[in-house]
Amino acid sequence: MSVIESKPLTPVDLLLLPNAKDFELVGGELVERHVSVLSSYVEARLVRRLDAHCEDGDLGPVFTATNGIQCFPDEPNKVRKPGVSFVKKARFAPQHLYEGYLTIAPDLAVEVVSPNDLGEELEQKIEDYLAAGIPLVWVVYPEVRTVSIHRGDGSVTKLRRHDELTGEDIIPGFRCKVAELFPTA
Repeated sequence: MSVIESKPLTPVDLLLLPNAKDFELVGGELVERHVSVLSSYVEARLVRRLDAHCEDGDLGPVFTATNGIQCFPDEPNKVRKPGVSFVKKARFAPQHLYEGYLTIAPDLAVEVVSPNDLGEELEQKIEDYLAAGIPLVWVVYPEVRTVSIHRGDGSVTKLRRHDELTGEDIIPGFRCKVAELFPTA
């Protein structure tokens, strides 16, 4: 019996996959991104609001989950795909548009939780984002209609339906009631 060993995948390998949008790359292995209709709906609502605000204020680009980030200093072959991300205009150079994956840490990363997401995998993503220097991480829980805010200083805040989500000092002026992210029915 022979064993075929496969070499770890690289970010370039991931880019070449026909279904690359469905996967992240961790430790040279493909990790499926879990999505649901509800999580996709919430991501779209958040992207619309953030993008409109950032475009009106000329604050910087907003990205969807199809964009990968490759900004992990200790793991150059890691690619994560937050549901939504934002980079301040002052940090975003035109050449970043032509990279396979964004090689600078976003200023905001958002994960919208799907029913198939595992708690330990979600916690690892949050830790990865914070370790990469992303100062603000939002974790949106559509099933319970809450948002957890994780900051680079280690603080965590939980918002409920009637609370207001703000961009803090990362996206000045952004405000949105948490309830506005979710379906009304």
